[in-house]
Amino acid sequence: MSRESYQQQLDELRANVVDMGELVVERLEAALTALQTVDLETAQSIIDGDDEINELYLGLEADCIDLFALQQPVATDLRFIAASFKIITDLERVGDLATNLAAYAQSADQRLGLDIDVDTIGREATEMVERSIDAYEREDIEACRAIAADDDELDALCQRASETVARDLIEREADSDDGWGVEQLLDDVSRLLLTVRDLERVGDHAVNIAARTLYMVETDSELIY
Repeated sequence: MSRESYQQQLDELRANVVDMGELVVERLEAALTALQTVDLETAQSIIDGDDEINELYLGLEADCIDLFALQQPVATDLRFIAASFKIITDLERVGDLATNLAAYAQSADQRLGLDIDVDTIGREATEMVERSIDAYEREDIEACRAIAADDDELDALCQRASETVARDLIEREADSDDGWGVEQLLDDVSRLLLTVRDLERVGDHAVNIAARTLYMVETDSELIY
């Protein structure tokens, strides 16, 4: 195979990984909207569409394996293909988390009256994924480090939200003598805590993408954990 053809394969791999990232971000944004508005139709479409993301993942995984096996890449190309291989795994898992959020939307009868800002947490997590994909596409090492730093802020938001949910549960349970009401509240609280946990994991996957990009460009493993 000519060098020109080989380079074209590498370019196509990068473009396809970016396309997968854009689709995952689109699904994540839709899932957050469905969760906030209890849009059952949108939630179901996200759940039904998870197979598409899985198929994209498997196709790109096969492309990476073919490049490893047939081209025997070294140095920069090897790091690029290996990073892409790891990044599509993180993207597939973000797609799974978007499906989780859609499922939570389906199980919610109405928007909850608890004092937490899921929308802000969701936007922060989604923007981190968007920026990580952009950093991969442009090989932007400064953006990679900024994403990792911003994860601390997201973690803090999630921690405060979880504490608020737990405090609200205690207060409402103390004021309630309705067993059924408490049981429903527990269901709602459980769903909210799972939502916050999953959004925190979205941020973690964004950091993973940034970490692999940084290593790809500079063989710097400081963000890999």
